Amino acid sequence: MSEPLQSPKLRPWHLDRVAVVYVRQSTPQQVTDHKESTARQYALAGRAVALGWARDRVTTIDDDLGRSGQSIEGRPGFQRLLAEVALDRVGLILGLEMSRLARSCKDWHHLLELCGRYRVLLADSDWLYDPTEHSDRLLLGLHGVMNEAEIHVLKQRMYQGTLNKARRGELFGTPPIGYVRAPGGWAIDPDEQVQAAVRLVFDQFDRQGTVHGLLRYLVHHQVRVPVRLAGGPGKGQLEWRRPNRVTLQGLLRHPSYAGAYRYGHRPVDLRKRQPGRPTTGKQIRRPEDCLVLIRDRVPAYITWDRFEANQGRLSANRSLPTTAGAPRNGAAILSGLVRCGRCGRRMVVRYPGPADRPSYTCNRGAATYGEPICQGLSHGTALDELVARQLLAAVEPAALAASLAAVAGVERERRELTRQWELRRERAAYEVGRAARQYQACEPENRLVARELERRWEEALKAQRLLDDEYGRWQRTAPTKLSDTAVSSIRALAADLPAVWAAPTTTPADRQRIARLLLERVVVTVDRASERVDVALHWVGGDVRSHTLARPVRRYDQHSEYPRLTARLRVLCGQRRAAAAIAAHLNAEGFHPPKRTTRFTRAMVLRLIGQLGLGCREPHGSATGLGPNEYRPAGLAERLAIHRDTVRRWIRVGWVHVRRDGDGHHVIWADAGELRRLRELRQLPRDWANRARLAQLIKPGPRPAR
Repeated sequence: MSEPLQSPKLRPWHLDRVAVVYVRQSTPQQVTDHKESTARQYALAGRAVALGWARDRVTTIDDDLGRSGQSIEGRPGFQRLLAEVALDRVGLILGLEMSRLARSCKDWHHLLELCGRYRVLLADSDWLYDPTEHSDRLLLGLHGVMNEAEIHVLKQRMYQGTLNKARRGELFGTPPIGYVRAPGGWAIDPDEQVQAAVRLVFDQFDRQGTVHGLLRYLVHHQVRVPVRLAGGPGKGQLEWRRPNRVTLQGLLRHPSYAGAYRYGHRPVDLRKRQPGRPTTGKQIRRPEDCLVLIRDRVPAYITWDRFEANQGRLSANRSLPTTAGAPRNGAAILSGLVRCGRCGRRMVVRYPGPADRPSYTCNRGAATYGEPICQGLSHGTALDELVARQLLAAVEPAALAASLAAVAGVERERRELTRQWELRRERAAYEVGRAARQYQACEPENRLVARELERRWEEALKAQRLLDDEYGRWQRTAPTKLSDTAVSSIRALAADLPAVWAAPTTTPADRQRIARLLLERVVVTVDRASERVDVALHWVGGDVRSHTLARPVRRYDQHSEYPRLTARLRVLCGQRRAAAAIAAHLNAEGFHPPKRTTRFTRAMVLRLIGQLGLGCREPHGSATGLGPNEYRPAGLAERLAIHRDTVRRWIRVGWVHVRRDGDGHHVIWADAGELRRLRELRQLPRDWANRARLAQLIKPGPRPAR
């Protein structure tokens, strides 16, 4: 039963304000097909006139035609309605049904709160509601709950129907690159050039190992990616576009290329959706986590095992603490493979000196928790050389097979690229012939059409000439067919793997890939008290081999052979041998300097003799002419049991009290307090936590007046 036109709820102040007719349809299809419903909504303006409003005081808001009412986002009409109500300009809101205003309880009660505060009436085709009255407010609240429940039921019904069809593997959307829509789902694109381009992408990813390497290869060889337009006037037409990283990643991660059907791989997380951007908040699921995954449902380009191997390689290329990352251009062949033997974290590669001398440092705890650096191997070349010898010994039995694979790889790559160029030239010739046939089929008198067809023919001929020129340039630079001499050279090199490994044409990334194919990780434990480094090679397959190498150290006393070296040096000095002869003896007997980068020289022997006090002459650090608590640099170094170079550096930076004697030699003053300060300064770790104490220790204490 309809409420009478002159309702007691209608007051004079309502008529002083405007009446708003809100018109909405949920989808563009409803706007097109359900025109009668739209007309009924516009006709509500007559109901406002019947209630007492003048025709010019009735406003229609139809900005939300074709928009869903489940949220206020993307509904400028509803937002405009709320603004008009909040400005106290509206006396009546009319809608064909209350569900036209909102399908969300949040938006609906927001509107009711504003209407109740500003005394705005609501009306549908049957009744007039006053939000300030208790019974009408309850009825309007029930309307909002029913509206939201109704859309929930409708969405669930459609979703379950969609999911049921997807579980049968019959719900197909836009086909990916290399596929076209077929009556039973998707089919491989019948265009041979499209098929060859897709297969080339997968083949080159196996060889390059990274998406960036694949992208550079395609750009270098001018390979385009085929795309069939999904909409617009040219729907279904084939276009050839520049390759890009996002397209290649999507192509490599799509399980359909391995013959699998998936559904539900992009769920929406409402917590991450951004206002005003309805396409945000989507997450990508792995194929095994999708709602539906059916193997062998569509034609495949690659096998499922190959697809899983590609996913593993993409995951391993990510720069994360748990992955090795993509091969880099640095000289370190163990980048991403070295693990700390103390804490188990991955060690970071650095190049503090020359670019060909890497160092491995475990600083994850320092960077994350502010801990001291766990350990480091400053001279990583020794570790790389050890691992390289083990790798070459492991792959030596497969050298002949590797040489044959290299020959086959070069020839296969040339065939693939040649096939790409042949297909491109064939397509260009077809376009020229097609343009020629269209021009020749035109009546000569119809110059309005003939001029355009002639221009298209000339453009096709120009594109064909440019393609032929590019093909000629490619032929001059592309890999040629290997001659018998080249094949013999490759097989000869396979017998000398160290030469191939050290060749300039072998890039650091190539060496890193070989290491990652054979090794899972390399665990390194550095003995801080000596030059000993324990290395555990964890090979793919579970085998673990332990090795020991000697690292360069900074001081002689850090070397494990230091006691034997000093004993031998005392014997040689006792025999009154010259420094050069002593150096020759030490080198012949297998002794090494701390850094192991050079052999013993005369100067090294003289410095070591001076530190040990084995010289036959009075050392320069004699106490002659020194006052109380004064030392020569060598004497202070001996008193503190440190190297003389450390004392000289303290003199240069001004961390000690120093003067010059009459001969211009340094004389250092250090009483008991200064000796304690210098000992602590020598032992204090140079880290962030000790920076305040270090700032105090580098300042010499006061010296009494002489």
